[in-house]
Amino acid sequence: MDHVGSLTTEKNVGDDDAEDAEDGEELIVIPGGQPNMQQLLQQAQKMQQDLARAQEELANTEVDGQAGGGLVKATVTGAGELRAVEIDPKAVDPEDTETLADLIVAAVQAANQNAQTLQQQKLGPLAQGLGGGSGIPGLPF
Repeated sequence: MDHVGSLTTEKNVGDDDAEDAEDGEELIVIPGGQPNMQQLLQQAQKMQQDLARAQEELANTEVDGQAGGGLVKATVTGAGELRAVEIDPKAVDPEDTETLADLIVAAVQAANQNAQTLQQQKLGPLAQGLGGGSGIPGLPF
């Protein structure tokens, strides 16, 4: 297919065409100023593969959270799945199980917050490539 011109992109603010191609990648433009649809589909497939790879990496990465100065520790995956809870015997008071329960909840919340931070680090650049962060269903950002 003949093309009228090509566009080599650099990330310029306000340059809509620059968002359609990755850094330094040439975007072929067909007559009428329309981008090559096959090339756009290939880019979308690559982004989908990158997203799947990042999600798999998150599912296999564990992060910790703690409460009570480390008396209670929780481990979750980067995807937010609870894997383990460790309780120091010093935190166990049979007369005050409510405090222990609060410490467990706080540790799990801290671990989940760390998992969300990891998600933003791993998936944020991919989400930006799709047109911005918060528009992707199922992602917490």
